[in-house]
Amino acid sequence: MSRPVTLFTGQWADLSIEVLAGKAAAWGYDGLELACWGDHFDVQAALAEPGYCRGRHELLSRHGLAVHAISNHLVGQAVCDRIDARHRDILPGRVWGDGDPEAVRRRAAKEMADTARAAARLGVPVVNGFTGSSIWHLIYSFPPVPPTWIDDGFRDFAERWTPVLDVFSAEGVRFALEVHPTEIAFDIASTERALAALDGHPAFGFNYDPSHLAYQGVDCVDFIRRFGSRIFHVHMKDAWWSDRPMAAGVFGGHTDFGDPRRFWDFRSLGRGRVDLEAVIRALNQVGYDGPLSVEWEDAGMDREHGAREACTFVRDLAFPPSETAFDAAFGGGE
Repeated sequence: MSRPVTLFTGQWADLSIEVLAGKAAAWGYDGLELACWGDHFDVQAALAEPGYCRGRHELLSRHGLAVHAISNHLVGQAVCDRIDARHRDILPGRVWGDGDPEAVRRRAAKEMADTARAAARLGVPVVNGFTGSSIWHLIYSFPPVPPTWIDDGFRDFAERWTPVLDVFSAEGVRFALEVHPTEIAFDIASTERALAALDGHPAFGFNYDPSHLAYQGVDCVDFIRRFGSRIFHVHMKDAWWSDRPMAAGVFGGHTDFGDPRRFWDFRSLGRGRVDLEAVIRALNQVGYDGPLSVEWEDAGMDREHGAREACTFVRDLAFPPSETAFDAAFGGGE
């Protein structure tokens, strides 16, 4: 099993794709997971311009890189969210439009369907992203939340995403939700409910990222065992959390990343507390053979230093599974 080590470009959108590709190649990556913002991958250009996708492959190939997935987290977030002024800053103008919340949600859903079509043109099998959630603001149940409100939220998710996922199926592409706070699925329990709401739609699965689970107290290895057949893509990212009480707890206390008062924070790979070896072992057990894509985030480290060391870390860690029992030589026989 030879899994490519790639770099997610979402946190690097201030750099042109040409500049970033050169850097990623020098750091040792096999490819890029292209974000659909900055100049990295333009969904509508991929659909309108005959040579656009070929040009992206040629650009990456000049640096010895490939692309195995694209990601449209920002637009996906708007499909189910309660839209407010924050979304204007993350959405393309064509999706934001006049800012009318329902119109934004509908345009976002159309753009996600177009993202499936663009991925098919690019020749990649997976689009990673977010779903948004109409019920995230109800995460803490006080004042008491009627169960029907939560039911309605999952119903809203299914109604908005099923037509989009049908386009994914028609295009032979799969959508991988990054299970994450603010999404319809953010832990194991809500992931089970999201799958049920979609009646197990075959185009719906997960972009597995242990960093968003572990600090919450969610068993990130059990997630792999439960949903292994639905893990379409993997983000490699680490997180640190304190072993003592802090001024800002799991909810973050309205502090910025990197604030020393925080109970948890993202860290460069190998510098946090996620048991990443256990993650690799579990991925091996479920037969995951797709990319291991570094999503680099660490508020306390130079990002180029971090991206380089993260690539080396993943290569050293990501051992292939055994193809034989280690004690097979001692097997019985006459």
